[in-house]
Amino acid sequence: MIKLPLPPPVTPPIATVTTTLPSSYIEMCLFRHVSKTHSSSSSSFTTSTRTINCILLFVLIFLVYLIVSVPVSRLQSNDTIKAYFSSSQDRSQVSLTKIDHIVFGIGSSKNSWPARREYVKLWWDAQRMRGCVFVEQPLSSSENHTDTYHLPPVCVSQDTSRFRYTWKGGNRNAIRIARCVLETVRMFNTSSEEVRWYVFGDDDTIFIPENLARTLSKYDHTSWYYIGANSEIYHQNSIFGHDMAFGGGGYALSSSLANVLAKNFDSCIERYPHLYGGDSRIHACVLELGVGLTHEPGFHQFDVRGNALGILTSHSTKPLVSLHHMAHIDPIFPNSTTFSAVHHLFSAVELDPLRIFQLSVCYDRWYSWTISVSWGYTVQIEGRHLFLPDVLRTQETFRAWKRSGELSSVYTFNTREIHPDPCQRPVTFFMEHVSSTRDDGTIKSVYKQAYENCTYDPISSPRKIQEIRVFSRRFDPDIRQLNAPRRQCCDILPTSSTGGNIMEIGIRECKEDEFIYIHP
Repeated sequence: MIKLPLPPPVTPPIATVTTTLPSSYIEMCLFRHVSKTHSSSSSSFTTSTRTINCILLFVLIFLVYLIVSVPVSRLQSNDTIKAYFSSSQDRSQVSLTKIDHIVFGIGSSKNSWPARREYVKLWWDAQRMRGCVFVEQPLSSSENHTDTYHLPPVCVSQDTSRFRYTWKGGNRNAIRIARCVLETVRMFNTSSEEVRWYVFGDDDTIFIPENLARTLSKYDHTSWYYIGANSEIYHQNSIFGHDMAFGGGGYALSSSLANVLAKNFDSCIERYPHLYGGDSRIHACVLELGVGLTHEPGFHQFDVRGNALGILTSHSTKPLVSLHHMAHIDPIFPNSTTFSAVHHLFSAVELDPLRIFQLSVCYDRWYSWTISVSWGYTVQIEGRHLFLPDVLRTQETFRAWKRSGELSSVYTFNTREIHPDPCQRPVTFFMEHVSSTRDDGTIKSVYKQAYENCTYDPISSPRKIQEIRVFSRRFDPDIRQLNAPRRQCCDILPTSSTGGNIMEIGIRECKEDEFIYIHP
């Protein structure tokens, strides 16, 4: 707690005020002087008048005191408060984590890096970022010369043959990936530039750097933090740990923790030859230091296959930090390759990273439509009224990572089945392009309907809408809002479209007492 300095005592200027008043006024109040020649009625009148004058005198003195003394104390108090909040704001600005406070360690291999480097190129900024991609042996000059200025440097991992690995059917490469932590810390902990966080992921982990930095700003890097998320699949978590940060989704270690962990890391992983992956070894050694997982749902392991629309459109109110396994799911935009779809998503990320996938829900009372805006990705219209808790359930458009028993399709979140007939599902509009205006900062995102060969009522069906335009402002939550996020609201705006095939929506902060429901 910060103690505010007490302002110096202010001496009330009462004496100064009273000495300037005529002495007869004071005498009139202090001494009862009644002439013998007056009648009793006159004496009574005089006494009453004298009492009133005395009251007025003391009221006057009190008012003068307030006028003189209160502004002085208030000025001192205001100066103190301003200084307090000014210093508080300064501390807040200093504590805000920037991208250049983060060092990245990316686990890769000689075989996978040439194919996956394009994904890293989407999010890597060589001017602002530090880190290394770890491979098991040097790359040939032809594999390592193209666009190197857009990518992190490639580092050859140290030999790990002395470590035992006993997981049957596993890959001992996991030891090398785990030691990326040790090698990265050794490489950068003597850097002249400040390192607050070490962040690790696979070569197919796609980070949203601005969101990663803002998320880590919530935490004190001088304390010990192990931050990430587990799998979407209950069975995977049961095997590897419900309290383990899965490496594909990425995880962060505060520099204070990472430096201590690196000191005895090799001796620690020697105790765990029976574990499967590199992330399991990190988890075990962090636990030995007495540190548990701090769960951040913006990290995505993505242990699913098929159409990931359901997961993406029900994203948490926390910022999107990472995506993984994109090559194992369908392209997230129609008529695209996997890479071009992710590249298209980043056109929205560049304009408003903290809003990407943030879900706002509003209702069309006239048609009883339920409209869900997953910003930068899709708008979906249900041709019926759904309560908000039902809207937020994840549509089960995807399938489990493995089909190995009943628990393989048990997820760690609530789901709702999708209709087997595509024409009975919500009408989906995919992001076409995003732009912003310089004058007022309004961001406009345009969504076009995905084609389905369906018959529909041209009057009441949402399929009559061909294009949806969404207007918003750049989303820039402060630390307080990140710690206690609130979903934003949306409104259907009047449109000049005469054909009725264009809908316009505005996204805004909800009013203090505003509930999200269909109004009668």
